[in-house]
Amino acid sequence: MSDQTPQIAPPKSRKGVWIVAAVVALAVVVGVFFAVRGGGDDAAAGTTKVKLGVVGASDPYWKTFEDEAAKEDIDLEVVDFADYAQPNPSVSEGEIDINQFQHIIYLADYNVKNDDDLYPIGSTAIYPLGLYSEKVDSPDQIEDGDTVVVPDDDTNQARALLLLQSAGLITLKDGGSPFSTLNDVEDSSRVKVQAIKADLTPTSLPDVAAAVINNDFVEKAGLKFSDAIVTDDASDPSAQPYVNIFAVRAEDKDNATYRKLVEIYQNSQPVIDGVQEVSGNTAEIVKIPGTELEGTLQDVQSQIEAQ
Repeated sequence: MSDQTPQIAPPKSRKGVWIVAAVVALAVVVGVFFAVRGGGDDAAAGTTKVKLGVVGASDPYWKTFEDEAAKEDIDLEVVDFADYAQPNPSVSEGEIDINQFQHIIYLADYNVKNDDDLYPIGSTAIYPLGLYSEKVDSPDQIEDGDTVVVPDDDTNQARALLLLQSAGLITLKDGGSPFSTLNDVEDSSRVKVQAIKADLTPTSLPDVAAAVINNDFVEKAGLKFSDAIVTDDASDPSAQPYVNIFAVRAEDKDNATYRKLVEIYQNSQPVIDGVQEVSGNTAEIVKIPGTELEGTLQDVQSQIEAQ
């Protein structure tokens, strides 16, 4: 305990008290004024703040997208997420306003499993899925009984199996579907199919005849998109469930600002050029109306619920 006697400050004069009170009152008035206005020059200029969730914000075209949005008085903040599991709950909980990272099948699976109703308001692009090999230059050169690897996650695995079927390597029960699994591969198929984690498919190439590799991992593995010995047809109507989309809460589906972001993505040449550069010119920008996307979403969700 200190031996010093505490010093008591002398009382303030009444005049000083009134000055302090006046300053506080003025600060409150100013604060209310700016709160009502929405704050700062951005609000005065009519700028709308939007948070967009993505996976892979380091891709240069997202900065281009922000710049293009600013020209339309949209103060766009691109929020990066580490994995695919986070952006949808973040929209539902209001942490962000809109996201763009998934295709329709992924959203349908999320909505069904989480009893949610996120809504696709516009399409962005579809990326062909490719089969790669270090041993052959064509699917026809793969020998009977060889092993081919596919990703083990549900949606990409089904798409990979459909690709192998179109290449004449396997036959799927009932012709296959967006929900086909390894159990649907007929015994009469030419090759054996093995499923492993998507990020490991490139490293499997020395040990197997071929591997279906997601676009995300192609260049990271030192490959080129042009190295694919076969790809699926992105323009085929059956590929629509794999179209990437902007998604929002159902109550926001008619939000004019969010729909403007869709228009910017689809029509801004600097953004399109950036998307193509990142995808090795494999991306196909598509303009599918939100109502049509919703119909596809509902069809896929019904198929999931019926399983």
